[in-house]
Amino acid sequence: MNSFDVVIVGAGAAGLFCAGVAGQLGLKVLVIDHSEKVAEKIRISGGGRCNFTNADTGPANFLSDNPRFCRSALSRYTPRDFVALLQKHQIPFHEKHKGQLFCDRSAEDIIQMLLAECDAGGVTRWQPCSVKSIRFSDSSPHGTSPTSYEIESDRGPIHTAALVVATGGLSIPQIGASDFGYRIARQFDLPVIATRPALVPLTFDPTAWAPFAQLSGLSLPVRIETGDKKSRVSFLEDLLFTHRGLSGPGVLQISSYWQANTPIRLNLAPDRHVAEHLSQAKASSRKLIANELAGLVPARLADAWVAQGAELGHNWQRPVNEASDKALAALAERLTGWELRPTGTEGYKKAEVTAGGVDTRVLSGQTMESRQPGLYFIGEVVDVTGWLGGYNFQWAWASGFACAQGLAARLLTAGTARD
Repeated sequence: MNSFDVVIVGAGAAGLFCAGVAGQLGLKVLVIDHSEKVAEKIRISGGGRCNFTNADTGPANFLSDNPRFCRSALSRYTPRDFVALLQKHQIPFHEKHKGQLFCDRSAEDIIQMLLAECDAGGVTRWQPCSVKSIRFSDSSPHGTSPTSYEIESDRGPIHTAALVVATGGLSIPQIGASDFGYRIARQFDLPVIATRPALVPLTFDPTAWAPFAQLSGLSLPVRIETGDKKSRVSFLEDLLFTHRGLSGPGVLQISSYWQANTPIRLNLAPDRHVAEHLSQAKASSRKLIANELAGLVPARLADAWVAQGAELGHNWQRPVNEASDKALAALAERLTGWELRPTGTEGYKKAEVTAGGVDTRVLSGQTMESRQPGLYFIGEVVDVTGWLGGYNFQWAWASGFACAQGLAARLLTAGTARD
């Protein structure tokens, strides 16, 4: 039987990083993944350049049913720590905006760095290799460890004192996403918070969306929000119109918080005083209302917006100086407080991450070990979901580091690690 101190299932960002750290701390580590290629999500992220962290990362940038859980791990492995690792490997990078850090060359730099860290720790990798079953016993058959897991895999049986699940979520199934991690949690009676697509485009009723489908490809900065007064969440980000609905950073951000059958609200000119502008234009301009609006928002949007007036009982297709104060006030109110109700999302196929996951109330915030002895969960499989902009990768690094430190403290201190 193949014996290891730690078996990590999942060769993505969290799994590889955890493996490298644990191996370099002196543990004998095996990484298993059912895919032939490692870290596909890293490879395709950030347009191929990997937004690997965010310099401004903090607990407020994450959502969870247990929001305080992520504090410990995030404080013990910060963006500065990961940047230092990149500098050690001489990987050039740059900041785009809002603290988002990207590779200058390619996401492949991050993957090769993680593999080099694994090599430095003597980590063994089996790929492709699928796990068929996992069994737990309270004591090792060799009497060397207080816990023992027997894993049946494509490459034979494996014995380990600790099992780390780093299999990610359900997003982007075309690159191998699966529910494996959730099934393992349930096997050991660990609760799983209901999962849903997050950082995902929103869709709308085709008939209701028809007037705006022609705006597909149009992008502009907006204020977007959802929730009631007590739970309101708001972002100032770019919005992108599509044939089926809305996308862009603003919508991806709000999608993580949006609840089915509830509205979202948009201010399409967040940095302008629309009502004041139209009031002043009425006193001094003979331009069409659409032409005045084109000074505040893109002309295509202005044209589509005034065309809606008849349905709302207003004639916005006239010179601004001929419009009533009521009509202009209604126009400004709708442009800055557009409420619309999505019918759904583009689903896991287009979602960047999965919200929900293994309930953090049964995990240690210091070590990521579950209440099931010797069983750990890290990365996206856990109910911790970051904002768009590198936060989810920072959670992968931080949770992986916390786990590796916890494993070393448990196994090396107990003297059960293998030579």
